[in-house]
Order: sequence, then C-alpha cells, then structure tokens
Amino acid sequence: MECGVTSETFPADIETTGDRPDIALMFREATLLAANGRYDEAKQGYLAILAVDINHFGALNDLGNLLEKTDFRSAARLAYAEAVRRHPDNVIGRVNYANSLIANGEYTEAGAELEVALRLAPDHPDVHRSMAHLLQNLGDWEAAEDHRQKSYRPAELTFQPYRGEGVPCQVLVLVSAVGGNIPTRFVLSDKLFAVSMLVVEGFDTATPLPPHQVIFNAIGDADICQAALDAADRVLALGKAPVVNPPDRVRGTDRISNANRVRNLPHVRAPRMVLVKHAQVPEQAEIFGYPLLLRSPGYHTGRYFRKVDCGADLDAALAELPGEHLLAIEYLDARDAEGQARKYRVMMIGGELVPLHLAISRDWMVHYFTADMAKHQRYRDEEAAFLADMPAAIGQGAMEALESIQTTLGLDYGGIDFAIDENGDLLFFEANATMIIMPPPDEPIWDYRRAPIARAIAAASSMIADKA
Repeated sequence: MECGVTSETFPADIETTGDRPDIALMFREATLLAANGRYDEAKQGYLAILAVDINHFGALNDLGNLLEKTDFRSAARLAYAEAVRRHPDNVIGRVNYANSLIANGEYTEAGAELEVALRLAPDHPDVHRSMAHLLQNLGDWEAAEDHRQKSYRPAELTFQPYRGEGVPCQVLVLVSAVGGNIPTRFVLSDKLFAVSMLVVEGFDTATPLPPHQVIFNAIGDADICQAALDAADRVLALGKAPVVNPPDRVRGTDRISNANRVRNLPHVRAPRMVLVKHAQVPEQAEIFGYPLLLRSPGYHTGRYFRKVDCGADLDAALAELPGEHLLAIEYLDARDAEGQARKYRVMMIGGELVPLHLAISRDWMVHYFTADMAKHQRYRDEEAAFLADMPAAIGQGAMEALESIQTTLGLDYGGIDFAIDENGDLLFFEANATMIIMPPPDEPIWDYRRAPIARAIAAASSMIADKA
C-alpha cells in the first residue's frame, strides 16, 4: 500500500480559506511540476505556498506525497501529520497519514487515524483500502477482506505519465489489491514507458482496456494471490498483447510448490516444508526436528517468521504468529566456520541469470538492509567479487542449479535467494516474482554495486520492451 492520494483528486477537500489571489496559481504550478517529474522545483513550490499560508491543505498533503515518492519517508510523515493536525476532518489527510504510519510499522497509531476516517466517510474506498492493508499486516485476513471488498471502484485504473522523448512503450500492469505485487518503480521508468495500472479484483471486464503493447502481470505472490491470478486471466482474455509472467507460470510458485519442484534438481538442497494448523506444529516439529522455522503465509521481509531452537520455545513462537495455518520449514544451516550466514540473490530476467546482491550477517535470517555489509569492507569486497564474476564466486555446481531452477520455474521476471553449502551445492531458500531491484544508497561505499544493479534494471526494462 502506497501513500499518495492527491488533493487534486478530491478538490472539494482542499481548504484555501484566506488564500491570497496568487496561491491557487502557485499550487497549480507546483502540482504541474510534480506531475512532470521536476520534484525539487515542485517541493520548493509547495514550501513557498506554506510560507504564505501554512494551513493550505493541498500543499501540505501533496508535499507529503512528493516526499514519500522520493524516499524521504520520515519527512513525508511529518507533512501528513501536520495536514491532519490543521485539517482534522479531511479524510484524505487521514488516509495518507495512516498509510505512512503502516509503512513505518506504527499499526496502533494508523488504526486510530483510520477509525476517525471511517467515521468521517464510512463509504470512502480509500479508507477501506487502507484499513484492509492495516488488518492484513496485523494478521486478520478475514476482516481485511471485508474492507477490501468495499474498496473497489468500477474502473480500477491509474496511470503513470510518460516523461521521455519520442514514442513510449505502452505497458498495462496488472496488480492485486491483496498485495504481493512486483515493485515496478525502477524497471518501468517514466522516461521509457507509459504505464497503466489495473487492480484486477475490482475491474469490470465490460470496461475497455487502456491502450497497451505489452502486459506485465505484476501479481507475484502465489501464496496469497491465487484468486487475483484467476482475475488476471479474465482480464488477459480481453486482449491479445504479449504477457510478461503469465499467471499460469506464477500460480505454481508458492513456497511449498517451489521447494517440491526444485528439490530433486542436481546440486540443489531444498528444505522440507508443509502447511499445518497451529495445533499440528508440535507433531511436525518431531518430524523435522529443531531448529524449526515457522512462518505465517503471505508475509515477507521477516514479518511473522520465527526460528524455534527447542521445544521449550515453541508455545511462545506460536503465540506470535497469526493465521489458522503456518508453514513449518526445515532449517538449513547456511553458516560458515565463523558463524556468518550468507544469502545470495540472483534475478531471472528473460532467460538470463543476473547477480543482484550478497548479504552476510551473524543473524540466521539474512536481509540485505539488516545485514552487516556497511560495517565490514571484506564483506563488500566479497559481494563485489560475486557481482563481477558470479560463476567464479559460487562455483559450477551452484551455477548449474540456478540454471535448472530458472528453467523449472519459467518466469520472465523473478528472483532466487540461496546459500552455498560446504560441498558447493545450492541451499534453496525461496524463488518468486516479487523481488525488487533497487538502486543502492548514495554513500560512496556502495559505488561497486551501481553498475551491476543498473545492468539488472536495464535488462528487465529491455525484456519488457522487447515483448511489445
């Protein structure tokens, strides 16, 4: 769920009492600058308005949207909070502030904002969409779905304007209201593509599709999006354009199916994995042994994912994990002799294997953004070697394993997370379509990553354009 419902979308919500005659013009100019990607100038325009009229809702709200879009999320949250403080009855302000709180993990505070928004506008689709997102993050899927059903509009389409030169490639992106979508911000540059985005669950198939040359099915999480993939098939039946990641290829990439599909491939070690009810976990622990990994389906980045080292810790772990069913996963030890764990990520892009990153950490659950890469030059050197020459870094056996996994899954776009064991075999963690390619931070220590990641983004963009 992204922040960013604009005040322009809801002109009745803009309060300009006391505006000087030029404020409306200043706001239109700032909005136009933002729409054309001239973000620094737009920011200065919004700030100039607020210097004259600190109560201008449109400037506060849309400044927050701009800051969110350009990854200044803390500053965006402050702008949204100020908009709510000065305009407590404005529904859009409440929704955007709540979305920013959800993104920051402040669920209690977000819930309070959305409760007020529901009282102000009980039927507002954006309020229900945000409430569904909040409840899903809290693990209450049933209540989330109730709100999600109230969030659909007859034509669930949004548009990313083209800001390049020449004729753009027109892309229709299919997404799910449930989430589990491929982040497309960097691979679908507004300098190359004119993008229409369609939410499949709420789309009326009697509505004509917008102009497009290629369809990118961005619905990527097969554990939670089976219904959305079915809806995507209904949308695809309306046209004949080529498709990136057809739903029938994504449908079989849930965690359990993937582990079963790749387990018997040469040089691959995949964990045993089953979906069980909470009450069945102790029995499954006897089969898999400890340590045991437990995961609530449908979550990423370590949310609702626990490692249970012994039976005495099991009840506490179960109490923290929502949902009727859990994934019980065999633990594969990816640590080296020094106790460091490694997680490699390789992207599958149009039949090519593209190295993306290597994360090294003392934590069993390795994520790049929480790993120890910034602290240790030798870790960065090891990652640089992997990015420069992947076959030399991981070995022939692991390369053969990656090629077999890519062929087995058949995705146009996706990623594989893995480690290498002491025999040079691939320890399979996961593979799916939802993995993001994100440019590195601005600090010079990450300069070695810029060219490899730029190549990955270019490969994905070219693959999509070539399909058209």
